[in-house]
Amino acid sequence: MRLPVLVYVVACLCAAPSPVAGADKSCADLRQFYTGKGFTLAGVPQTEISGEHLRMCPQGPTCCTSTMEENLAGLSGQETEGLIREAGRSLQAAFNALHRSFDTYFTELHSRSERSLQEVLSPLGALYSQNTRLYGDLYADLRQYYRGSALNLDENLSDFWSHLLERIFKTSTPKDVDLSEDYLECVAKQQETLRPFGDVPRDMKAKVIRAFVTARSFVQGLLVSADVVKRVSQVSLSPECVKALMKLVYCTHCRGVASVKPCSNYCANVMKGCLANQADLDPEWHNLIDTMIQVASSFSTEPSLDVVLSSIPARIYEAVQYLQENMDSFTAKVYQTCGTPGEPGTGSPTGHEQKRKSSSLTASEYKPSPTAGLRLEMQVSDLSSKLREMRQYWVQLPVALCSKLAAGGNSQDKCWNGITKAKYLPEVMGDGLANQINNPEVELDITKPDMTIRQQIMQLKIMSNRLKNALDGNDVDFQDASDDISGSGSGMCVGGQCPRSRPGLYAYSPDNNRVRGAARSQSGLCGLLLLLPLTVLLLQR
Repeated sequence: MRLPVLVYVVACLCAAPSPVAGADKSCADLRQFYTGKGFTLAGVPQTEISGEHLRMCPQGPTCCTSTMEENLAGLSGQETEGLIREAGRSLQAAFNALHRSFDTYFTELHSRSERSLQEVLSPLGALYSQNTRLYGDLYADLRQYYRGSALNLDENLSDFWSHLLERIFKTSTPKDVDLSEDYLECVAKQQETLRPFGDVPRDMKAKVIRAFVTARSFVQGLLVSADVVKRVSQVSLSPECVKALMKLVYCTHCRGVASVKPCSNYCANVMKGCLANQADLDPEWHNLIDTMIQVASSFSTEPSLDVVLSSIPARIYEAVQYLQENMDSFTAKVYQTCGTPGEPGTGSPTGHEQKRKSSSLTASEYKPSPTAGLRLEMQVSDLSSKLREMRQYWVQLPVALCSKLAAGGNSQDKCWNGITKAKYLPEVMGDGLANQINNPEVELDITKPDMTIRQQIMQLKIMSNRLKNALDGNDVDFQDASDDISGSGSGMCVGGQCPRSRPGLYAYSPDNNRVRGAARSQSGLCGLLLLLPLTVLLLQR
């Protein structure tokens, strides 16, 4: 009976899982980690199991079931999307802070200029007191335009000077002369041809329009940039990306090497693949940021923003003075063009007598103080420096994400490379969709760019064009229908053919090959042990 017992014992030993397969290794650490992530322990093994069922992680002894692998994959995608949104919110907050800072500065500048109207124009007497609403309406129009109203500044400023000319002409005309609406309209039309206010309206119009167009376009640029960041940060990660993230982040837990961090180059390739479409924003993003910096710098270029706004009341005073000094000549020309309205009487002493009452004022007396100029310089400097920090955001985003996940520089030979704890050999891919054709970690169809991101690239182009026109004083709502936003210019393959072959990753056998080799060795040994008692039995016979 001893021989059959010996055969049975040997057979049982061979049938039992070997220590190499790790069947006796506890899954306690993974169970604790898994529940810590919010999952239940239902179906979670107590000890390691065979890993042939794994689809994202390297196959081999594991504590992860297929369900656990899928759950952790979904979690890795959610967590990465959370990090992307968090980074986006931080950048949005930075843009919003710049917007608040500049908006506060500009509106204070506008309000201070409006408050100085009474001080500057009160020497004009009735020409100021009887026309306060006209001056107030001018500032209200400027404010509405800055806030985004669809006003034509050129027309509004021309209307202001025409109405002011009507009021002054009416005030300077003798009271017993009847001026009809048609006649006053004829007088107003002479504003452009006879230039009763001298060069002030033309000069002031050019400077005010340029100041307000650049200021409005600048705040629009800040708002559009923040909106692009918000929309792009909400773009979902692709299924291929989620699989790569699972392998990067959580397969170490399934393989029992949870303490090993991913290799930095491995992480870089995963993130560059996942954020390939986002990186395609970089050229237009760079262009927009540089243009906004140009616009910000223009605020301090002579005539600076604060000088233009603060001198508006003085320019109006200067124009009225010019008309008063030349009222006789202007009136004669009006009579030639529009006809004589009636017999002149004694009239009212509003013209030359008022000029003698008022002091001689020029626009230069109402330039801002050195303190105001210093504040503008600080504003421009702060805007420019903070915008420069945002230039590289989209291409630096993978680096920022990997800084939270990957191993440090001294651990690149003992890091997780996607299969085992060893050096990561493949080269790091470039930025953008077209450069991911040979990405070894994330499978991408580079002929199918993300349409949401392509639309945001177009928004960046439109805003850049608007800002460049603003530098010339032109307010343009740019729409280029010829520009295809389908992404046909990015990530295309020659002749429409894209190679699908993926490079070899490692110059060594992974752990699971060693496991299979050990299992084969064990099977051979068991065969020899089974033959031994049979041989003894034959010899006994």
